[in-house]
Amino acid sequence: MVWTVQHLITRGGLAYMLLSALGLLLACGFGYWWLEPSTPTLADGLWLAFTTAATVGYGDIVPTTPASRIFSVFVVMLGFGMLSLITAAIATAWVETEERRLEREFLHEIRREMAAMRQEVQALREDLARARGAGDEPPPG
Repeated sequence: MVWTVQHLITRGGLAYMLLSALGLLLACGFGYWWLEPSTPTLADGLWLAFTTAATVGYGDIVPTTPASRIFSVFVVMLGFGMLSLITAAIATAWVETEERRLEREFLHEIRREMAAMRQEVQALREDLARARGAGDEPPPG
């Protein structure tokens, strides 16, 4: 599963992950509404899907049939997976932000050093031109 959604765990992937989690919860809510007799409304099915996926389990609505209990096992695993992927997407965004800051600092330092080297090379060329103009021999090497 990780390889199939790996492209989503990048900069900007958090929105897709949140939409995927919402879609997954909606699908699980419909599943509970269809499977579980204690969820007479879609809202109850969505609530059961959310509390099961988040592993909260308030106990106000619980799966009672064998089919809905088996379905709950998959909802819990999907909830763990989605939570892990969303956490990874958030961590990726923070790490990329820090990396970009360090990269900007590094590039700024390189540009500053290159400007200093250019000035030094220009000064050496001017010294060499003056030395040749005065008839002095350039130093060997």
